[in-house]
Amino acid sequence: MAVSALATGCQPPGFFDGQNLWHEWVVNFFPRIGDSICRGMGGHADGGPPNWLIYLVLGFLGSLIVVNIAALGVPFVVLLERKLLGRFQNRIGPNRVGPFGLLQPVADALKLMTKEDITPAAADKIVFALAPLAFAIPIILMFAPIPWADHASLANLDIGILWVIAVTTAAEAGIFMAGWSSNNKYSLFGAMRAVALLVSYEIPLVLSLLGVVLLAGTLNLSEIVLDQRFAPNILWQPLGFFVFIIAVSAELNRAPFDQLEAESELVSGFHTEYSGMKWAMVQLGEYAALIGFSAIIATLFLSGWKGPLWIPGYIWLVTKMAFILCAFIWVRATIPRMRIDQIMAFGWKFLLPLSIINIFATAAEVIAFPDALPYWLIPINIAFAGACVVGMAKLLGFQPKTRKIVIPGRPVIGDDTPGRIVPLMRGGN
Repeated sequence: MAVSALATGCQPPGFFDGQNLWHEWVVNFFPRIGDSICRGMGGHADGGPPNWLIYLVLGFLGSLIVVNIAALGVPFVVLLERKLLGRFQNRIGPNRVGPFGLLQPVADALKLMTKEDITPAAADKIVFALAPLAFAIPIILMFAPIPWADHASLANLDIGILWVIAVTTAAEAGIFMAGWSSNNKYSLFGAMRAVALLVSYEIPLVLSLLGVVLLAGTLNLSEIVLDQRFAPNILWQPLGFFVFIIAVSAELNRAPFDQLEAESELVSGFHTEYSGMKWAMVQLGEYAALIGFSAIIATLFLSGWKGPLWIPGYIWLVTKMAFILCAFIWVRATIPRMRIDQIMAFGWKFLLPLSIINIFATAAEVIAFPDALPYWLIPINIAFAGACVVGMAKLLGFQPKTRKIVIPGRPVIGDDTPGRIVPLMRGGN
């Protein structure tokens, strides 16, 4: 497949012979053009161009493909979210532009490209202009090590997980740059709140990944997918999956952790002063991160591109990503926003201890069964994860509380005082 060949050609010399790729994809299909190109740039005696040129060209083409997947996928994810939210909220959603509203992303893109780009007079103009790029570019880089199929990744990095964590963490600099350079107190408060939230949830996010690393014995994403040959990691690591997906929701500014854009007190948060294409770059970074982390979740916990049927691997991966995206949208339509103190307490008091427990439990299983984990551990791990979550919630008091609201003329059963009992969803201290 073409994508696999492109990705393989991007590997360092020694991993792949560029001449074989040249003959397979260029000379065999376009012999005259291929020979002419070879003679023009002084290739090898056997008719092939220099290896460095093949790696350069294929690396550029592979990067172009990945960037377009991230950039062009964002409008359709936004359309999917608006459509599903409409269904959840008993309304229609976008349906005016094109059949069934499918051309709404095109209309939105044209509107943003023609909208006036305003820069506040008191803003630091250079930092203000660079902040959207500093926020979006690291998010695009996270797509490099994702394996879309067997031998089909732009960069087959031995430290793939570490690369993803590093580049997504760098996006926080763009958030702080946007809030500080706007010279707006609401933007600054939003940026500081965002940095505090992201730093807090990065710790349980990284610790929850250590269980997967312990099982696979590698940081390479492709090898982690191949290691899930008997069962996906979500069955071996249910507690790690629970902690990771919640921490990712906070990292992505998704409900109920969307305090970066709390309209009631911060207007639009760190990007309040942005408009036009600068605002579009911020949204591009947010939704590209949603797509990228959906691919990471599918790769680490759902066997990535592997599937039970004879279907191309990238179709399996995209299907799993679509399922995860719909789950994120479902949570946004269901759970209300939490307070900032509840979010911080949830991260430090609840998720962090659970991630540490998961590390010790996984290490004990790996030591006890160094060759391969037996299948009878799967129900034990699931029961252990449920017990840890419920036990920690009861220990910290994360449970619904009730209070009495007095309504004249409506007595409560078992109580002489008129009124009724309603739940108060309160969590933490």
